[in-house]
Amino acid sequence: MALKSADLILTDIDFILTMDENLTVYEKGDIVIKDGKIFDIGKDKKSEYFGKTVVCSGKVALPGFINTHTHAAMTLLRGYGSDNPLKVWLEEYIWPAEGKFVSYEFVYDGTQIAVYEMLRTGTTTFVDMYFYENAVADVIKQVGIRGILSTGILDFPTPGAKTPEEGIRKTVEFIEEYKNHPYVIPAIGPHAPYTCSPDTLKKAFEVSEKYDVLFHIHVAETEFEVKTISEKYGKTPVKHLDAVGVLSERTLAAHMVYPTEEEIEILAKRGVKVSHCPESNLKLASGVAPVPEMIKAGVTVSMGTDGTASNDDLDIIGEVSTAAKLHKGVKKDPTVISAKEALLMATRWAAEAVRMSDKIGSLEIGKYADIILIDFSQPHLNPVYDPYTHIVYSSKGADVDTVIINGEIKILNKEVIVMDRKELLEKAKMWRDKIVEIRS
Repeated sequence: MALKSADLILTDIDFILTMDENLTVYEKGDIVIKDGKIFDIGKDKKSEYFGKTVVCSGKVALPGFINTHTHAAMTLLRGYGSDNPLKVWLEEYIWPAEGKFVSYEFVYDGTQIAVYEMLRTGTTTFVDMYFYENAVADVIKQVGIRGILSTGILDFPTPGAKTPEEGIRKTVEFIEEYKNHPYVIPAIGPHAPYTCSPDTLKKAFEVSEKYDVLFHIHVAETEFEVKTISEKYGKTPVKHLDAVGVLSERTLAAHMVYPTEEEIEILAKRGVKVSHCPESNLKLASGVAPVPEMIKAGVTVSMGTDGTASNDDLDIIGEVSTAAKLHKGVKKDPTVISAKEALLMATRWAAEAVRMSDKIGSLEIGKYADIILIDFSQPHLNPVYDPYTHIVYSSKGADVDTVIINGEIKILNKEVIVMDRKELLEKAKMWRDKIVEIRS
């Protein structure tokens, strides 16, 4: 039998966790990559192909993680003003710093640091909402990570636009520029129901429908928001958004800490997807989202980190571990949010949340070769009884050994080979010195 050519062959992988519909697992399996996609997968495949071969014994393969909610450039504000009440944190630290420094350069440098961290901890796709998303796009094009990008649209002036109309117009221009890009995926991002009028929300949703892009919004994040929306519109946030007409399968709602039982049913009925950000919600004392109830009702729940100013990291493994344990403790039920469900929130369910499940989120023939390998050849990950539970409860983002996006190796032997670490450290110090000055 003649051998078939391949671009990259990953062989002798201890466990391949495909995260497909059947949660198929291959032990001592191989993954064959060609033209940026998974060409073949399973046991004893390497003998059928020739091409660059990487032996992966001691490794566990997974789909690349998908971070469905973050503000990437806020790495430059990591830890700034921590341990203050939310109002103090925002009004005395974050907003003054953003008002003075947010620019193309700020966003570009902050996003570089974020992308380095995300790659290093196994994230291959992220959903971003911030300002100067053209700077985020430029980082993505240079590095080759996937990003679903939206500029935050609000009813008052922002670093991105003086009016919501300008924000929407700039978003349309961004969509037109990147509508066919392989790595930069445009979206529209009205900030929240308490910062966007019904008119702004409707106009943004019309754009999402016209251009078939994700409608990314913060919803029911805090008790303050619930109180504010209820007093202003006579409805709780989800009901308000439903009445406005902006809930659909395109809607990705970040946080969703305070939906009522009735609202959870509305989310399921409308096909709304949720990005769960447990560590941010804990640090800001926002509360704990009713994730088990949402999953039970049929709502697709994915995993997000939020920005590093309120988390303070972009490590999805840490996030899924927190989520799995947090809900067990709250519910006093060890069966709630299993390790498999926690990983699904960062892989296949996350791909569904961003409407890319035909391309990413599981290791299957024909999907993009977005693959991570976790190094299990370490004492803290042995002996292995169940690779799912080991990843969720025992591993860290630092255990990610190899990252492949679209068939291209971005991290090898735990080293980011597509970015300059020293340069990023210098940029971080430069911005730190500038930001500290405004409070001195």
